[in-house]
Amino acid sequence: MKADSVQMLAEIEARRDELTDLAASLVRMETVNPPGEGYREICDFIGGRLSGRAFEIEYVRADGALGDSDRHPRWNVMARREGDAAGPCVHFNSHIDVVEAGGGWTVPPFGAEVRDGNLYGRGACDMKGGLAASIVAAEAFVDTHPGFAGAVEISGTADEESGGFGGVAYLAEQGYFRPSRVDHVIIPEPLNKDRICLGHRGVWWAEIEVFGRMAHGSMPFLGTSAIRHMGAVLREFEERLIPALAGVTTAMPVVPEAARQATININSIHGGQAEPEAEYTGLPTALVADSCRLVIDRRFVIEEDLEAVKAQVGGILEELVASREGFGYRISDLFEVIPTMTEPHAPVVRAVAGAVREILGREPEFVVSPGTYDQKHIDRIGKLHDCIAYGPGILDLAHQPDEYVGIDDMVDAAKVMALALAELLPSEG
Repeated sequence: MKADSVQMLAEIEARRDELTDLAASLVRMETVNPPGEGYREICDFIGGRLSGRAFEIEYVRADGALGDSDRHPRWNVMARREGDAAGPCVHFNSHIDVVEAGGGWTVPPFGAEVRDGNLYGRGACDMKGGLAASIVAAEAFVDTHPGFAGAVEISGTADEESGGFGGVAYLAEQGYFRPSRVDHVIIPEPLNKDRICLGHRGVWWAEIEVFGRMAHGSMPFLGTSAIRHMGAVLREFEERLIPALAGVTTAMPVVPEAARQATININSIHGGQAEPEAEYTGLPTALVADSCRLVIDRRFVIEEDLEAVKAQVGGILEELVASREGFGYRISDLFEVIPTMTEPHAPVVRAVAGAVREILGREPEFVVSPGTYDQKHIDRIGKLHDCIAYGPGILDLAHQPDEYVGIDDMVDAAKVMALALAELLPSEG
C-alpha cells in the first residue's frame, strides 16, 4: 500500500469521534418523508461542512418534481472537489430522507444516542451513517492525496424513500449523472460492510379496480358486489398466481435468499362506502359496493420481461371477465422499474472489492437488493452503469424501531470507500 493511503487510513481512524459526531448531527435532523421535512436544513449543513474543504457546492431544488411544493420543497445538495489534473469522477450519493419513526422505540428516535458502540436513531442505519462515512472518507482522501487527478463528488438527495423523483431522478434528468460527467457511483446504503450490492430486482406497482352495481344492502341480488368480484381476483392470485411465481427463480444473488424469486404483495384494498368520520356515531348506510380497488406490488427478476409480467395479471382478469357474470375491471400502472445489475468485473466493483479485502481481510459478498433504491435512476435515466451500493449498517435494521449503526462499521466502511477512491483516482503519492 502506498504511503499516502497508509496515512489516509490512519487519519480516518483518528477521526472516529468526529465521524460519530457527524452521523449523530445528521440523525438529529428530522428529515421525515413523507412529507419531506428539513431538506434545506440538512443540505445547508452538508454544504457548509464541505465548502470548508474546498468543495464547490450547489443546491438544486427539484422544481415541479413529484412531491415538490413551496411548503415542502425538494432540495438536494451537490458537492464537487476537483483534483490537480483531469481524470475520472467518483460520486458518493446518499439520500437525506428517512421514514417516520413509528412506535416501539426504547430510545428517542431522533436523539442520536450512543450506546455499546452503536449510534441509535431513525436514519442512523438507512442511511445517515453511510453519508457520514462517505464524507469522512472523501475528506481524508483529499487531505492525504493532494496531487490526485479527477474529481470527487458527494450528494445528499431527497425522496429516495418515496421513489427518488425529487432527488436522483430529477438530477439525472438534469444531466448530473451523465457518463461524460461522472464515471463511478457508490451509494452507501446499509448492505453490511462486507457486501457489495450490484443492483436490485424490478418492480411493477398497479391499481386494479373492479366494478359492480349499487343496490340496497338488504337486497344484494338486485345489484352486483364489486367486493365479491375482488374476492374472486384474490382467490385467483392465491390459487394460481402466487404458486406460479414461486417457480420463477433468478441467478441474481438477491438477499435474503427467499427473495430470489418473483413475488407479489397485496399493498392495499379499498371497497364499498368509506368509513364514517370518527365523530360520527351512526352506522354506514346499507349499500352494495359498486367499486373495489386493489394495489399490487409485483417484484420481478432480471430473467422476466415487464410486458409479460403485466400480461400475466391481465390474463387472469380477462379470464374472470369471461367466466364471471357482470365482472369488469380497469388496471392502471402506478410505478415500474426494470431490474438492474452491475457486472462484477466493473471498475467500481473491483476497486471496492479490493478495499474490502484490504480492510476486513475477507472476500466481499456480491448481492442484489430485493427492493429498489436510487441506482435505478442513475442506470435508467443517467445511462451510467458503473454504480453499486456499499455502506455500513445492517439492512434488516432499516425502518425498524431502535434502528442503529455500529461505529466500528462506519469507520471500516469509510476506510473501504477511501481506499476505493485511491484506486479509482490516480495520484502521485
